[in-house]
Amino acid sequence: MNEPEQGGDGRPDPATGTFIAHRNLLFTVAYELLGSAADAEDVLQETWLRWTKVDLATVRDRRAYLVRIATRQALTRLRTLGRRKETYVGPWLPEPLLTAPDVAEDVELAESVSMAMMLVLETLTPLERAVFVLREVFDFGYDEIAGAVEKNPAAVRQIAHRARAHVAARRPRGAASPDETRGALEAFQRALETGDVQGLLDVLAPDVVVIGDGGGVKQAVLQPVVGADKAARLFTAGLAKVDAVMTVEPVQINGGPALLLRLDGELDGVLAMRFDDGLVSGCYYVRNPEKLSRVERETAVTR
Repeated sequence: MNEPEQGGDGRPDPATGTFIAHRNLLFTVAYELLGSAADAEDVLQETWLRWTKVDLATVRDRRAYLVRIATRQALTRLRTLGRRKETYVGPWLPEPLLTAPDVAEDVELAESVSMAMMLVLETLTPLERAVFVLREVFDFGYDEIAGAVEKNPAAVRQIAHRARAHVAARRPRGAASPDETRGALEAFQRALETGDVQGLLDVLAPDVVVIGDGGGVKQAVLQPVVGADKAARLFTAGLAKVDAVMTVEPVQINGGPALLLRLDGELDGVLAMRFDDGLVSGCYYVRNPEKLSRVERETAVTR
């Protein structure tokens, strides 16, 4: 994205200053709606171009106005993204982001950008997704959301209720504490590095789901693998085929625990995880090289 430039005195003009102040928020909104950092950046560019044409004297709430522009642009782009996903090879996973440790401290933000929640959001209609994100994550009022999605407030309330019920039915069953999560992640990493099948079985939930995204470029499972036994066999069989030195690095991806896997020093993929009741209930392995540009440098997400 072409960043706004500063004025001659080194200070940004009011429009530029406002945009810069809310840039990370706008990126987060767009990313949560699209699941793609590249598309979110395009939305920021489009939002900036439209923002420069706005008469600021007519804007009562600049933050809300910017979010309204970004939301409309994201909804338009969602339709294009939907057509792209129809021809995608194998399962589609959101583009993973390396996030700062403090993101995990904001529980609501961390949950909203987690791989697990992003996949839940994928099951909503674009309109439901926009309403849910703006209301539940960013706490916008119904009137403000109505302006962003071009619906009346009463309709927005109904959409929000429907989306909230849909998401609630798919939320983690019992969120693990930070200590439980850390312990389970360390146990999973040890078992992965040593090929310990029993170690994997001890830390995997009975109904664990493994989803791989190779995008047709890298090999990955073409269908979700369900169940601890099948998942453990999948991991150990995959490791047995590796003809390289594998290193595993714990990181924070999308506000939650994950592992970066390298083969002979080259990034192979990122394995994000969901935890329920202290066990690994979801494994999301992104290998598609086109989706790995944001896992070695932090991306700022914020509310």
